[in-house]
Amino acid sequence: MKKRILFYTTLFLVILAYSITAPNYDFDLWARLIAGMGAVDGGHVLKADFLSYTPVHTWWDHEWASGAVFYLFLKFFGPYSLVILQAVLIWGIFFIVSKITELRTGIPRYNILFYFFAFYVLIANFNHPVRCHLFTFLFFTLFIYILELSRKGNTKPLLAVPFIIIIWNNLHGGVVAGFGLMLIYILAELLDRKPVKKYLITFAVSCLVMLINPWGFDYIKFLLTANTMERADVAEWWGLFSKRQMFRQIPFKLFMLFSLALEGIAVFKLKNHDKAKYMVLIITLCLAVAHVKLLPFFVIAVCCYCCEDFYALTKHWNFPRWKDTAVYAILLFCALFSVLAKDLTPPLNFNAYPVKEVEFIKINEIKGNLLVNFGLGSYASYKLYPDNLIYMDGRYEEVYYDYMIPLLKKFYLVNPGWDEVLDKFTPDVMIIEQYYPVYGILKESPKWDLVYEGKVFGVFLPAGKVRKTYKLPSDDIGYYKNSLFDTAIKF
Repeated sequence: MKKRILFYTTLFLVILAYSITAPNYDFDLWARLIAGMGAVDGGHVLKADFLSYTPVHTWWDHEWASGAVFYLFLKFFGPYSLVILQAVLIWGIFFIVSKITELRTGIPRYNILFYFFAFYVLIANFNHPVRCHLFTFLFFTLFIYILELSRKGNTKPLLAVPFIIIIWNNLHGGVVAGFGLMLIYILAELLDRKPVKKYLITFAVSCLVMLINPWGFDYIKFLLTANTMERADVAEWWGLFSKRQMFRQIPFKLFMLFSLALEGIAVFKLKNHDKAKYMVLIITLCLAVAHVKLLPFFVIAVCCYCCEDFYALTKHWNFPRWKDTAVYAILLFCALFSVLAKDLTPPLNFNAYPVKEVEFIKINEIKGNLLVNFGLGSYASYKLYPDNLIYMDGRYEEVYYDYMIPLLKKFYLVNPGWDEVLDKFTPDVMIIEQYYPVYGILKESPKWDLVYEGKVFGVFLPAGKVRKTYKLPSDDIGYYKNSLFDTAIKF
């Protein structure tokens, strides 16, 4: 009992220590908070965009309930509660993983180093509190546990699956991963010539309850489209070995090679031919290679299924008795030191967010249509609405048409026809990153004037609309942290 408490406590403190090092909130958080505000304070799910000056379609918000959760935490527990929420959700994933390994091996496994390394691989994708896909990874892990219980003869948890689907479906569109798991286990049981009636009934009922969402059947069609669309212009959807990612995600690539080597040995030496296990591992590996955003699926799958093989292959290894004591002492010391030494204020990164540039627009009452990079659009909306409407933000498949991002990319990189976006969707003000080629072009253009320049971003206005003097934004970091979540949006 003491070892279990020590294990889970240490694991949580390690996760919390890493979570509080996040440099800034996720770029899409602000749109999520607006959606959550509409649901909680307005009493209805937002189905129409009101933040943009460009053409939009129905707001298919497959994360609306996540936004409500985030907004409730912010409203009742303050900004830093979102960081704590991230730590709790990640801890929940590994808690369920530990139950799965115990279920599959029959013995509680409290190897803190194993979980530490797995978490270290994941943190590069999680360390921007807090993202909606955390709910998908949590439920994905829970589904593996439920399906493994069913294979062991305990089918009662299958009754909970449709209810979980209702919640998952409204929290995040990654609910399709749950259906994927069910199909894998159905196929595995069929190959092993075992009855699958219980799975088929669960799957059928789960399909029906997918209709319980704010948009009904039309939402299902959107979800299928969104999960199969290409996102070539979004870095986190690039392949693991694409040009930009080739020398990134090194911890994951090492973890992947180790896992493949481990399972290669296990197949031949241990004669482990669990079909469901290897189908999940292969499919999640393919997803990870195809899109770096999806690599947590493979890490979770490895943690759930491969721990048993590691122990089986190393059971004769003799480790010194003091190993566990030393490992726990080091991890606890580092985690506690990090948590206690950290100034628990909202993370704010002036290099990632145009904080002062947005403040400049606000205090000088520069109103009108705002062109800003799509990743920063929701922050600009959150801080500047209703005086400024944006070109677009990170809700690209939820709200905007397919041509919007390519048009923006062409503008920023000064590709042929780069000024098309200025002709079609003329802005009244722009916030541009200095490292993009278009920044230099605009500085030399007689049509635009640079009215404020920070370290990373600059504010441009049409030449004929520039005033002689402007107020400068404050340099007080405390002011920006204290007012970070202030907004004029009300419901």
